[in-house]
Amino acid sequence: MWQLCKEFFLFLKQEKKWWLVPLVVVLLLLGALIVFSSSSVLAPLMYPFM
Repeated sequence: MWQLCKEFFLFLKQEKKWWLVPLVVVLLLLGALIVFSSSSVLAPLMYPFM
């Protein structure tokens, strides 16, 4: 997993694609929100958005 992150950051540095960083962070946060809130009290509140 760390090798993948290291390669990704080397790619960003080499290709100067720094605009991808906020996109990846938002996607990771959205995925974490879905995974962690699927079995919590927030689940009924998220159903209208899915």
